[in-house]
Amino acid sequence: MAKAAIVILAGNESHADYGRLANALEAAKEFAENDDDELKLIFDGAGTQWVPELEDEESDYHELYRAVRDDAAVCDYCSSAFDVADAVSESGLATLAEYDGHPSIRSLVDDDYEIITF
Repeated sequence: MAKAAIVILAGNESHADYGRLANALEAAKEFAENDDDELKLIFDGAGTQWVPELEDEESDYHELYRAVRDDAAVCDYCSSAFDVADAVSESGLATLAEYDGHPSIRSLVDDDYEIITF
């Protein structure tokens, strides 16, 4: 059994950012497809900007996102800082604010999750 926390930090401004997103979602999907694995997918920092785009059915990455959406959560602080709090709220995704308004990376490490960042 593997435990992975995939953290998407890349924004959505460049072609390279889209590559990081695609690779993060593909990695998350691989863990999600294995019933013995535990996955947490976290949109943090500029990565929170992906939520409105991924929720859009017209997005090139919508179907891939839907495959891992049940394991996804969003940084509470960063969703406000990057002006996507309303979209995150509308999406119904959980927000994380365990450490100063952000996800607790330490808690993930303490729970034996491998942290993978994109």
